[in-house]
Amino acid sequence: MLNTIWAVMILIAVLYGSLTGRMSEVTNAALDGAGEAISLCITMAGVVALWMGLMEIASKAGLIARLTKGIEPFLHFMFPRLPKGHPAGEYISANIIANVLGLGWACTPAGLKAMEALAGLEAERGNPEYLSEGSGKSRRASKEMCTFLILNISSLQLIPVNMIAYRSQYGSSDPTAIIVPAIVATLFSSLVAVVYCKIKDRN
Repeated sequence: MLNTIWAVMILIAVLYGSLTGRMSEVTNAALDGAGEAISLCITMAGVVALWMGLMEIASKAGLIARLTKGIEPFLHFMFPRLPKGHPAGEYISANIIANVLGLGWACTPAGLKAMEALAGLEAERGNPEYLSEGSGKSRRASKEMCTFLILNISSLQLIPVNMIAYRSQYGSSDPTAIIVPAIVATLFSSLVAVVYCKIKDRN
């Protein structure tokens, strides 16, 4: 879908540039955008390397394990049907911790693994609609999957690393000024997500 949207936007830009005689501006914008993309990638690579390194240190030091244990009550509250010790719980914990720390790149693999584990859990429960792809059966998301996805999207962020990096790249005089507003906004979105999930879970 996103590929289609981008293709349509590019086509409209080219057609508009051709009809208005401004193709040179379209070309220059494309070249400038490509250059900025490379610069942004270099900046983001440094940020990713720094925070992924810190995450690895925290993992080796046992901090991630302690944080995971600390959020177990929250996980039980949000996923009451998830068996204790199930692999999905570990993946969900890692995803939430990475999201809270603003490490969107680090949380993606854990999120995918969590979804796979939750799908496997439904298959173990004998629900045929959750069978793996290629089985020829229709697929649907379980309550746990929906809850996890909503929490992931609305996640509280203490350090919005992405936004800080973007603001720094584009010349902000105070890139970290976004931290407090981001905490307030994501805290509110997380509270709404929790309330919504618990209401829907009763249906």
